[in-house]
Amino acid sequence: MAPLRRLCLCLCLPLLLPPSAAPAPVPTPAPVFCTDWAACRILSRDLSRLLATVKEPHSALEGMQLMEEDPQNWPPRILCSDACDPPTLDTNNTRCLRRILQVLQRYRDLLGSDIFRDQPQPQLETTMEQLLGHIQKEHGHPPQHPVAPSYSWTHPFQRHLALKRLRSFAAVMSRVFTHRAR
Repeated sequence: MAPLRRLCLCLCLPLLLPPSAAPAPVPTPAPVFCTDWAACRILSRDLSRLLATVKEPHSALEGMQLMEEDPQNWPPRILCSDACDPPTLDTNNTRCLRRILQVLQRYRDLLGSDIFRDQPQPQLETTMEQLLGHIQKEHGHPPQHPVAPSYSWTHPFQRHLALKRLRSFAAVMSRVFTHRAR
């Protein structure tokens, strides 16, 4: 009989005690995304390879060296202050990745603008979108910024300048991803 009494007491005791406070909800940590450096390295190399195949429609522009100072940084570039140097990348790559994301978005917008209407670059756009997809997992999806329309007579020059700087940017970006993917 004693074991039965103990069992009843154990079962009824929780009913006799005052209700306890609800347990505090356990905060769920924010998802941690990691940049797929190897995939970014491959895509940045693909972008450089594709850029090497783009030919200027006007042969006079190919050899042209322009001495321009553009205070608006058009199209954008990676700057020393963007912390894309190897020692900084090893400790904190957030600033560099944000800048790469910003610059890639700007070039994607340029490729979709009227500047490239006469010479569309769907392979470049696709590769850029894939690269953006890998970087945006970690740094979010900022809105697109439409490129202001320009005069059609300036398109060849603007296209030349954009492609020239995109080639330079792709080379630097490829070095960043190659360094981190080691």
